Amino acid sequence: MRLSFTTLLLFICTFTFGQNYKSTIAEASAFYDNKQYKESVEKYKEAFKIEQKSGSDFYNAGCSAALLGENKLAFTWLHLAIKNGWSNITHLKKDTDLTSLHTDKNWNKLVSELQSIIDKKEANYDKPLQAKLLAIFEDDQPIRQQYISAQKEFGYQSKQVDSLGKIMIYKDSINLIKVTEILDKYGWVGPDKVGGQANQTLFLVIQHSDLKKQQKYLSMMRDAVKINNASGSSLALLEDRIALREGKRQIYGSQIGYDNVTNSNYVLPLEDPDNVDKRRADVGLGLLADYVKRWNIIWNAKEYKKQLPELEEKQKKN
Repeated sequence: MRLSFTTLLLFICTFTFGQNYKSTIAEASAFYDNKQYKESVEKYKEAFKIEQKSGSDFYNAGCSAALLGENKLAFTWLHLAIKNGWSNITHLKKDTDLTSLHTDKNWNKLVSELQSIIDKKEANYDKPLQAKLLAIFEDDQPIRQQYISAQKEFGYQSKQVDSLGKIMIYKDSINLIKVTEILDKYGWVGPDKVGGQANQTLFLVIQHSDLKKQQKYLSMMRDAVKINNASGSSLALLEDRIALREGKRQIYGSQIGYDNVTNSNYVLPLEDPDNVDKRRADVGLGLLADYVKRWNIIWNAKEYKKQLPELEEKQKKN
C-alpha cells in the first residue's frame, strides 16, 4: 500500500525521534566510559525528555548519577529501571558503580522492591532449566571478556589472544552440546519461563557456533521472535553472521572485520549501506555510526560504498 503524505511524514518523524534518543544515549554512554559523569548525567536527562522506556538505559543512568554523587537522582533512575523491566538483582548488588548508595537508607528498600518483583515473576519459572542455562552463561561470557581485553592489551596476533582463543573454542564446543540438547527438547524457551539472561544464553551460544548449527536453528529463532521468546535485535546479529558465512552481504552491519595489514577494524560487506539505519531501527538497534565507534570506525556510507568491492574481495580470501 502506498504511504500517504501524512503517514510518510509520521514515519520519518518517528524514525528521527527514535534515532535522536539512541544517539543521545550513546553520547551519555561515551561520557561514562571516559569517566565524565557530569556530562553523562546531563545527556541522560536530555535523552529521557525524548523517551522513557528502556530499563537498561535508566539503570546505566543511575550508575552515572551515583558516581557523580547525585544519590537522589540515582535512586530515581534505578526505580524507573525496575519499573521498566530491569531485573538483574545479582548485578545490582555487585555493581561497584553503586557502592556509594549502599549506606543510604533507600538502598535496602530498592533491593527489597526488586526482589519482590523477581519472586513474583519467577514463581512459574522452570528453575532447574534456568539454573542450567545461567551456568552456561557464566561459562560463556567471562572467557570472551578476557579475550577482548587481551586483544586490546597485547594485540590481535599475540600469544595471549591465541591461547585464550583456544580455551574459548573448547568451551564453545561443550556449551553448544548443552544448548542444542535444550533447544531440541524444549524449543526456544522464552524469558517468561527461564528469565531474560537464561533466555539470552540460547542466542549467545548459537551465535558462536558453526554455520550448520546456525542454519539449523535460524528458523526456530525467527519463530521465537514472533512470539517474544527471542529478541529481534539478537536475531539480526545471527542473520548477519549467517549471511556472511554463506558468501552474502550482511543486512544490519553488526559484523566487524580486522585488517592485519593496517591494524584496523572495518564493517564487513554490507547490503544497501544507505538504508542500514532504517533496517537497524526496525529491529531495535541503534545507529550504525554509534555502534562502530567502539572499534574506532568512522561510518561514512558514501565512502564505504567505494570500498565495498575491495572489502568483498578481502572477505572471499578469508
